[in-house]
Amino acid sequence: MIDGPLEYLVLEFPGNQFRGEIGPALADVVEKGIIRIVDILIIMKDDQGIVSTMELEQLGDELRLTFDPLVDEVSGMLSQEDVQEVSDLLADNSTAAFMLFEHVWARHLRDTMANANGRLVAGGIVPREVVAELMGQQALSATA
Repeated sequence: MIDGPLEYLVLEFPGNQFRGEIGPALADVVEKGIIRIVDILIIMKDDQGIVSTMELEQLGDELRLTFDPLVDEVSGMLSQEDVQEVSDLLADNSTAAFMLFEHVWARHLRDTMANANGRLVAGGIVPREVVAELMGQQALSATA
């Protein structure tokens, strides 16, 4: 059952060099109960722009052993339409991990806000590049 807010991430690896190095970092946040992976697909785009996908059970043994313990039960919520939309963002000759995950940490906060008659009115993620740019601007204005 999904009880917290959902988010998706698409992590692209150029040159079709996806080897699973992100597995330990994902395992860390899953084991700490910060997130729960709800669905995951591997999307491959060849040098001609042809797209194919792989489910966890289709991965090679090493990759499957890395990711399989991180997903209790694949929900199948990621659709072919989602794959098409995401694949349009990918460079040719690349592989992407397309993940849908639940923010487990947010459940208690959500319940507390509801009990206080609060409501979420907006949200979003500020990309790292934007944060770096903003921090650079603040550093410049602090020295002026």
